Amino acid sequence: MTTTRPAPRAGRREWIGFTVLMLPLLLVSMDVSVLYFAVPFISEELSPTATQQLWIFDIYGFVLAGLLITMGALGDRIGRRRLLLIGAAAFGAASLLAAYADSAATLIAARAVLGIGGATLMPSTLALVRNLFHDAKQRGAAIGIWTATLTGGIALGPVLSGILLEHFWWGSIFLINIPAMLMLLLLAPLLVPESRNPTTGRFDLFSAALSLGALLPVIYGIKEMAREGLSPARVLAIVAGLLMGALFLHRQHTRAYPMIDLALFRRRGFAGSLAVNLLAMFALVGFAIFTTQHLQLVLGLSPLRAALWSLVPSLAVGGVAPAAAALAQRVERAYLIGAGFGIAVLGFAVLTRVTPESPLWLLLVGASVYAGGLVMVMSLVTELVLGAAPPEQAGVASALTESSSELGGALGMAILGSVGAAVYRRETLDGLPAGLPADSVDAARETLGGALAVAQALPADLADTVLHAARVAFTDGLHLAAVAAMVAMVLGAVTALVALRGVRPADAATTEALPGDPEPTSRPAPAKA
Repeated sequence: MTTTRPAPRAGRREWIGFTVLMLPLLLVSMDVSVLYFAVPFISEELSPTATQQLWIFDIYGFVLAGLLITMGALGDRIGRRRLLLIGAAAFGAASLLAAYADSAATLIAARAVLGIGGATLMPSTLALVRNLFHDAKQRGAAIGIWTATLTGGIALGPVLSGILLEHFWWGSIFLINIPAMLMLLLLAPLLVPESRNPTTGRFDLFSAALSLGALLPVIYGIKEMAREGLSPARVLAIVAGLLMGALFLHRQHTRAYPMIDLALFRRRGFAGSLAVNLLAMFALVGFAIFTTQHLQLVLGLSPLRAALWSLVPSLAVGGVAPAAAALAQRVERAYLIGAGFGIAVLGFAVLTRVTPESPLWLLLVGASVYAGGLVMVMSLVTELVLGAAPPEQAGVASALTESSSELGGALGMAILGSVGAAVYRRETLDGLPAGLPADSVDAARETLGGALAVAQALPADLADTVLHAARVAFTDGLHLAAVAAMVAMVLGAVTALVALRGVRPADAATTEALPGDPEPTSRPAPAKA
């Protein structure tokens, strides 16, 4: 029976355990972007085909996104710490295989296993944070640090990759995972207590297959449309994923012990928090390609210098998430989330003033401001999602949060990328000098990188004209994408104020059972359809 005793506060042991949990989270998030600089070296040594090179990049993210819900539910059943340790072992072994891969096929297989390991580690770390910190104030601070670690790892990946490749061979970018995973395997059993849901029933393999069949085609179709444009096959993939999703939801509704208890979505603030998180990731991930390309292709920075400068927004907002958690103890969270979206609007407004001649600091200020607002949003909604879910369902709640992040990022890349590309193609064509060969025109209006390649083969005066037209068109596309992101931010603020006003994380003093309290042994089964 639930008691009303004050929730215990975490001590030194719990905080050290939390620090250990941040190691795999940092590495899993870094692996999303760590291959950026390694591609030329991998291509030279393994000679992958164009398709294989694409899958070397993408298989990790696809597998990770597709298995998040499955692994979150599995952790609730077998124990989140146990699943974390299994995932750490798999991640370390796959890192070793990837580092010494002697063929493209082997590297693709290793990246797939890394995705499986990542799918176990991400929801497990967040679910264990939920069960390490019973005090709501401490939990909010911990989730803020968790969010900052996740976003910082993605930004740090290319930088660390560039530094390692300056001194070592390409496999070193994978070998750095192994010491951290060994440390996790040694310390987590000593510092992190086990937690699980005692009333979950048998694991439903068919539901797991349906969840994979729902998420994977949708994310694949969206990302491919962002990269290659609309096609019947990509639309069909999304439709197939949606149909699988409908079957998955029907099965969850009719089972006594579902993988996802749909009653979660009837809890106040749960669905609204997921929607707000999706919109935040829509802008954060979707706009990243514009800032990266502007640094490299408009300002002409080398890849490593561009990666180092791209760290500035992450460093600038490093303390935002913990500060937002502290402020949330005094201010209504819905208003803070709305304010975070408002700050992001200001950042995107600054970016609408960027031109090819603008100084670097203007781009960095805009990126830092919008990133700060969105990190503030993400940390607060993550706390709301975990607070709205019972502790025994922390694994699934964590997985749903991260699935919404993956879907939001994919949608942002597709929609904002398409907006920018449409403007670029139209305006580049209008600005190119007359008399260029048709193949040069096609290459120049396809991408900014293509325009740079065309310009290298032209006389200086024509090259300057092509470069000016392409860079102006690119920044015009960036402006319209920033406006589209601002619209999404306004929608996010409205959603937060409507759906999350008055919602706060579950009060640990009144809703959480304490260690030693009897656990429930049964739960009423929903009616069969």
